[in-house]
Amino acid sequence: MAYACTLPLSPAHASFSVSTSPARRVIPYLNACSAIGRPFKYTVAKSPYFFGCSHGEDLNLPRRGLLKGIGAAGISMCASVISEPSVQGMEKLPFKPEGYNFWTWRNHKIHYVVQGEGRPIVLIHGFGASAFHWRYNIPKLAKEFKVYAIDLLGFGWSEKAIIDYNANVWRDQVADFLNEIVKDPAILVGNSLGGLTALITAADCPEFVSGVAILNSAGQFRNPEEQSKNAVEETAIQRIIINPLKNLVQRAVLTFAFWQAKQPSRVQSVLKSVYPNSTNVDDYLIESIIRPTGDPNAGEVYYRLITQFMFSPSKVTLNDILEKLSCPLLLLWGDLDPWVGPSKAEKIKEIYPNSSLVHLQAGHCPHDEVPDLVNEALLNWALPLSSPISSQAI
Repeated sequence: MAYACTLPLSPAHASFSVSTSPARRVIPYLNACSAIGRPFKYTVAKSPYFFGCSHGEDLNLPRRGLLKGIGAAGISMCASVISEPSVQGMEKLPFKPEGYNFWTWRNHKIHYVVQGEGRPIVLIHGFGASAFHWRYNIPKLAKEFKVYAIDLLGFGWSEKAIIDYNANVWRDQVADFLNEIVKDPAILVGNSLGGLTALITAADCPEFVSGVAILNSAGQFRNPEEQSKNAVEETAIQRIIINPLKNLVQRAVLTFAFWQAKQPSRVQSVLKSVYPNSTNVDDYLIESIIRPTGDPNAGEVYYRLITQFMFSPSKVTLNDILEKLSCPLLLLWGDLDPWVGPSKAEKIKEIYPNSSLVHLQAGHCPHDEVPDLVNEALLNWALPLSSPISSQAI
C-alpha cells in the first residue's frame, strides 16, 4: 500500500503521477515511508511551472528521475518567463543591477520602470520574472505611451516580503500603483501570472483600467467536478496527520528545488528547453532571473508562493473574472506554448466576446520571443482605444 500525497503545481492543465521508492539521502523525510515499508507516491498536477510531460501523460520514474524533475520544476518557477532574443535593430531596456525606480507600498519596497509620455500602459511580468522581461517592449511602446513595468511583490527587484501571498495581494498592489503613481486609467498588459493579475485588477477595480491585453495568461476555468471535490469536509485524520506530513514533504522538496533553481547552468538549460527558438536566451536575462534569488528571504518566499499558488490554487476562476470584466480585451497568444495552448485563448474569447485574438508563432512569452510582432499588435489595438477620463475626475 502506497502513501499518497497530492502535490499540484499550479493552475493545472493536465496531471500525471510519479511513483518512487523512499529517498534515503536528498529528502530525509521519505525515510518514514521506508521505515514502515511503504513506497511513496506523488500525484502532481501539470502546470506552466513543472514541465517535461505532455498533457495526459502518466509517468513512473525512479527516484533520481523524480528529483531531477523536481529540480527542473524549481528552475521553471524561478525562470518561467524567459529569454532575450537576438533582435537586430531593436531598442532594448538596459540591464541595471541596482534597478530603476522604487515605490513604498504597505511598507514594502516595490521596483518599477517608467519611460515615455502620454496615456499610460502598465506591463506586468509572469511568475519568476521581473520588469526587465519587457526589455524589448518598453522602448517601442514608450514612443506612443507612458510605459510602466512593475515588479510584483516577491519578484524581481521588489521586496521579498514574508507574507501570505495570494492573488488579491497583487491585485491590491497594482490597483494602488495605478492610483498613486500612474494616476490615470491605464491599459494593463500581462504575461502568464501577470495576465491573471491584470484581469483580476480590471474586474475588481474597473475605475483604474481602460483595457487589458494578456499573453498566454495563467488561470483556470470553472470545473464543476473540482468544485464538488473542494466542498467535501476535511476529515480529522487529514487535519491532524496527513496535512502536517504534506507540509514537511512540500518544504523538503521545495528547498531542494530552490537550490537547483539558483544554478546558472540549470537555469540556462531549462530556458533553452522552453522556447521554440532557443537562441533567445542571453546572459542578461539569466542574470535578471538569478539575481533576486540571492535575497536572504528568497527561499522562504519561494516556498510560500509555491505552496499557496501551486498546492492551494485559488478558487476564483477565469469564468468568475470574465463575468465581471467590462473593458476591451486583447489576447496575444503564442500558439507553440507547451503549457498554455491556443485552445485556452479560444475559450476566453468565447466567454468574453468583447475581445480580439492574435495568434503568434511563439512560445509561452511571445513579448520577448517575437517582440516586434507583439509591439505591432499592441499598438494597433491600443492606439484606437478612446482616451480615458482622468481618474482624478472619477
